[in-house]
Amino acid sequence: MPSDLTILESRDARKDLPCAVTPRKADLGFDLRFHSGYDVSIPINSLEGDQQLLTVIFRAYPTQDKVHPAYFVQHFRVPAIPENSKGDASLSGAVDLGEGNYHVDWLMRDRAERICSSSWDVEASLAPRDKPIALFIRPNQIAETAAEPFINEPFVRPPTPRGDDLDIKLLVNFAPQVTNSAALQRIDTDPLVSILKAIERDPHIGRLSLVAFNMEEERVLYRQDAAEQIDYPALGKALEKMKLGTVRLQQLGQKHSETDFLETLIEKEIGNPSHPDAVVFAGPKAMLDADVPQDDLRRIGNVECPVFYMNYNLNPQAVPWRDSISHAIRLFKGTEYTISRPRDLWLSTTEMMSRILRAKRQHAVASVVSGRSR
Repeated sequence: MPSDLTILESRDARKDLPCAVTPRKADLGFDLRFHSGYDVSIPINSLEGDQQLLTVIFRAYPTQDKVHPAYFVQHFRVPAIPENSKGDASLSGAVDLGEGNYHVDWLMRDRAERICSSSWDVEASLAPRDKPIALFIRPNQIAETAAEPFINEPFVRPPTPRGDDLDIKLLVNFAPQVTNSAALQRIDTDPLVSILKAIERDPHIGRLSLVAFNMEEERVLYRQDAAEQIDYPALGKALEKMKLGTVRLQQLGQKHSETDFLETLIEKEIGNPSHPDAVVFAGPKAMLDADVPQDDLRRIGNVECPVFYMNYNLNPQAVPWRDSISHAIRLFKGTEYTISRPRDLWLSTTEMMSRILRAKRQHAVASVVSGRSR
């Protein structure tokens, strides 16, 4: 409405509709995007009545580019509130930002055209030691925060020198950080999807194979073979079928069934004769009752490609011990990375891809030398 724009332009703080607005500072997320926004509290007694509707409108723009603002609109339907109710209602909104300095103008109005308005500045800046991190959003870019992580985002992978394109197999344990949790939460899925996207967007990637599994259910949830990009919507749909906290009857009669599942998975995916350039495990710690016996894994024989484990662990001090996946990859001289912060994700992905590329080049040289010696 024209009156909304007038209020946003004025930058006057209005309290016709009583509310308290708290801006959120820009924090870097595991998706390698800055997240900002607001939290607002409103006295419930100011919303008394039926069919109340609150409309939030805010705009954000880089401080040096006011002519290209991004506008956002939210609608909150308020349930019927009895008279003389006490307490506050809390609402919030979010926005994704690239590196830069921004200005935000914000307002909220009800059906009676009562207004609450505010404005503030926010800075999205990497720490000096993190400046090399390649974010998934451009500087001075403003974007809507995704409602869920399983979406295909367009990106352009730069061309690589001939022979440097990598074929990677990803084995991801989609499991909650909190043991015995009955469902996957965003805090569980977002970092795991970010690990996939960080690998997928590396310029050296040629093909990716994905095996998504869950240790508790002892089954493979989703499989995608040799593709240039991961089908995230299909992966998300497959994960919806998980039934955490449910124990199947056959599991009760089988001792160490989770260990047996992990052993079978490793034998099938790592012991496959058509080796990729690397095998990468990812997921939270898998603390099983028993580790896979090393003698059983030796049946796989020599694994020519490097093996890695990207362990997503929000609190590594709480469980500092090796888990069952870490124990298993030791036989293959695997490398483990602990990912607790967004910076860890970027550093570990960068180092891992460098190691894979170096190993592929060394293998190619060794093959040429071996061929000449014959």
